[in-house]
Order: sequence, then structure tokens, then C-alpha cells
Amino acid sequence: MHHLLRNKIKSIVLMATCFAFLATAKAQDKEIYRPEDNEVPYYFGITLGYNSTYLHPTMSGKFLNDDSVLVARPGSGGGITLGFLGTLRLSDHFQFRINPQLIIGGGRTFTYTLNDSLRALGEPVIVTKTLPSTLISLPIQIKFNSDRIDNFRFYVLGGVRFDKDLSSNSAARNMEGLLRLKPNNFALETGVGFNFYFPFVTISPEIKFSYGLTDLNQKDPNLKYSAVFDKIQSRMISFSLNFE
Repeated sequence: MHHLLRNKIKSIVLMATCFAFLATAKAQDKEIYRPEDNEVPYYFGITLGYNSTYLHPTMSGKFLNDDSVLVARPGSGGGITLGFLGTLRLSDHFQFRINPQLIIGGGRTFTYTLNDSLRALGEPVIVTKTLPSTLISLPIQIKFNSDRIDNFRFYVLGGVRFDKDLSSNSAARNMEGLLRLKPNNFALETGVGFNFYFPFVTISPEIKFSYGLTDLNQKDPNLKYSAVFDKIQSRMISFSLNFE
């Protein structure tokens, strides 16, 4: 998983570098687009993006003491992000931002390796459970902007986000009753981005990291696929393009 995350980060950094190179080449004509934008009290935009979610587990004492399940490993899933962006100017360098989003896809997958001598009749040695997921997310952030250089600006951001899983009560999620995740999640979020100013729009590629604080596991000690986990917390890497 760490190897996969490193590859994703390298790809995103490469894309951001390409954007920076294009913006630098564009700025050589010395024309400054929309210089009054720095003084606008508020503005709006849209977000298009992709995210990769990984569930970070903490194993329970039952898993350590019971050998019916030998390996229990959550997988990662990707989703498409569509969002609305609202930004409020606080000062020359600080902004307050709200970014409600709909995240489609990115089902949560769990892979279990069972003890061959203890598994039920007809049950495979390797069991995979996939829980479909559609999220409504509400990130609230503070941005710190660098000074603008021609048609380019760098920024960092930090804040919190609240996620609600609309699929948590669906029949597909509950039909087996073997593993359930809570619908609500609270997370901390941090990221970096770049503003590229064009004549009629500002395009901002952005990478963010989210660290879930909520224990998503709905524990049931009587179900072996649920009881092996003590805690399950979300981790998310997302890349987005903001059009403002």
C-alpha cells in the first residue's frame, strides 16, 4: 500500500510540475490577467477530481487469539469527485473556503484469508467483501496564499471534513450482514495547490491528504469478518482541479 501511495504522489507531483511549467511559459508575455482578483471579497467555482481511499485497520484481540481468520486486509478504492467551491477573503494571504462534494465510486474492499482447517463447508480460503460507497463530503478549510507572481500563485491549506456515506443502509451493503461501516466520518485534511490565472478563469490543481478520526467499524463480536477489527479509520489522497 505504501508503494502504491508513493506512485500516486509521484504522478500528482509530475502533473503539478507540468502545470507550473506551462504557466511559466505563458507568463513570459508579461500580461497580467485579472489583477483585481486579489481584492475580490468572495468568489465561487467548481471542483472536478479523483480520490483514492484506504482504510487503516487496528486489529482486535480476538484476531490475535483466534486463528480462524489468518489475514484480514482492507484494500483501496478510487472515486470521482464533483463539487462546488466557495471562497471568502480574510486578508491579503488568508482565505476561508467551503467545498461540498459528491464522491461517486470508491467501494471499500476487504480481503480475508481463512484457516483451511476451520473454514465452513464450501467457504473459500480467500474471501473478498466489497462494500459500495457514495459519499457526500463537506470540507471546511483555511488557505494561506503566497504572493502572486505574474499569473501564478502557490498555496497551502488545512481544515476538517465531514463525510456521510449514502450507501451505508443500502440492500447491497447489508445483504450478508457480515461487515458494516458507520455512515458518518470526521477527518482532518491538509494539502497544497497552485493558482494559474487565465483571461477568464483561474485553474487550480490541488493535492490533499485526509486522516479520518472516526472509528468506522460497527463491531459485532459474533461475526468473524467484523470481530477481527478493533478500529477502522479512513485515509484519503485526492487530486482535483478547481475552476474559479
